[in-house]
Amino acid sequence: MQVVYARCAGLDVHKKTVVVCVRLVGADGTMTTHTRSFGTTTAELLNLVAWLLTLEITHVAMESTGEFWKPVYNLLEGSLTVLVVNAAHIKYVPGRKTDVKDAAWIAELLAHGLLRPSFVPPAPQRALRDLTRQRTHLIQERASVVNRMQKVLEWANIKLASVVTDITGVSARAMLQGLVDGQSDVTALAQLAKGRLRSKLAELEQALRGTLEPHHAFMIGQHLALLDVFDEQIAAFDTRIQTAIDGTQPDQPPPTDASGTNRPPADHLARPMGRGRLRRSWTPFRGLGCAWPKPSWPNWAPI
Repeated sequence: MQVVYARCAGLDVHKKTVVVCVRLVGADGTMTTHTRSFGTTTAELLNLVAWLLTLEITHVAMESTGEFWKPVYNLLEGSLTVLVVNAAHIKYVPGRKTDVKDAAWIAELLAHGLLRPSFVPPAPQRALRDLTRQRTHLIQERASVVNRMQKVLEWANIKLASVVTDITGVSARAMLQGLVDGQSDVTALAQLAKGRLRSKLAELEQALRGTLEPHHAFMIGQHLALLDVFDEQIAAFDTRIQTAIDGTQPDQPPPTDASGTNRPPADHLARPMGRGRLRRSWTPFRGLGCAWPKPSWPNWAPI
């Protein structure tokens, strides 16, 4: 079989170790292999990079194993051509399986050009995606806190959610804080309503009349404090995401969609999408090496 890459290496990446098999094919067709194991600390990975460069390795391949491949990729991508491959595409033949055999098998497949690399976004896009993913997790955790607080209100037979749309809104939040502070006058609590909610004062008084016990008030107070922490963290991520977006804006504005908006909200950029979901047909990142793509649908394209 034809050798595509004469000097390549296969990496079997684990949490604490990286097993490397180097495959070298000489001008006369003779092949030699070298196998070494490295740790996953930064110092050990830098030693790995230095060793590969000493052997004049040009291409490296590894499986996309959980999150363990990312630090290895980050240190290798600037010096070598790195292929991150779906593990299902490089299954070894049935038999006794070892880390050394896995690394050797990856190196052999790479040498013959039989591996198809997975797409790894450029560093700016990876950083932005990390930020948006963490922001999504914070929003989900905040929603869980709201649900738990609603359960406490139900235990206390306070039907505030039946009257207001959002129990974390300005008016509802003020009423809940009043309950936590020991206010038992439902009329005074209802008067904290603002805007259109003031037309429902009678309903609010009925909804706020419950059987609030001291431990209920304590739990609600803790949930409110936790919501403040989440709101502060989400705001911090919004600022950091917007800064990242502003630093990677293209020189020319992206196409305007049907609604007249030429940029989606910060929390939608680089958001991980599932199969079948849609994304905007333009990429607001400089230096990705691609021009504005043409939409397959009006301003939208499948993922």
